Amino acid sequence: TGLPNRRLLARRLDHEIDRTRRSNKSISILAIDIDMFKHLNDTCGHPTGDAALRGVAEGLLHAVRRVDTVARVGGEEFVVLLPETDLAEACRVAEKLRQQIEETPLPGGPTQPGGKLTISIGVASLRADEDGAGVLARADEALYSAKRRGRNRVVVFEEGVTMFPPPDIK
Repeated sequence: TGLPNRRLLARRLDHEIDRTRRSNKSISILAIDIDMFKHLNDTCGHPTGDAALRGVAEGLLHAVRRVDTVARVGGEEFVVLLPETDLAEACRVAEKLRQQIEETPLPGGPTQPGGKLTISIGVASLRADEDGAGVLARADEALYSAKRRGRNRVVVFEEGVTMFPPPDIK
């Protein structure tokens, strides 16, 4: 995909958290997973799966700001780091990304349930008392909640509960 990996994401996250705390601004995380990716690979083969990964990566990268970081952190999993972004704005960005991927013809999409490739997204914003691992874990928990709730949706983690639909998505 040409995206940064988990190691580079961790360095950028630490740097952005330090910057966020100095400037008293917000930082948010989007944990993203391609829905039913195993089905795509099993149905169309790994070359099509690889092309779909590249297509999703390009779609995510082109839809965010230059200051944001899009990283591939595992198989079909991505993380987007959104500096100077509060929870409500992160939810709007997440929904924009979800809709864009759903509407983009991607390799293997027609073979997927529903006839298109989709993503699920978990959203979390940094709390005053946590580190990067904490906010990533909360975004990941919200992502798995989105998967359990039927996929192709955004779920936000806030104050110990996952909320669906997220606040302020318009």
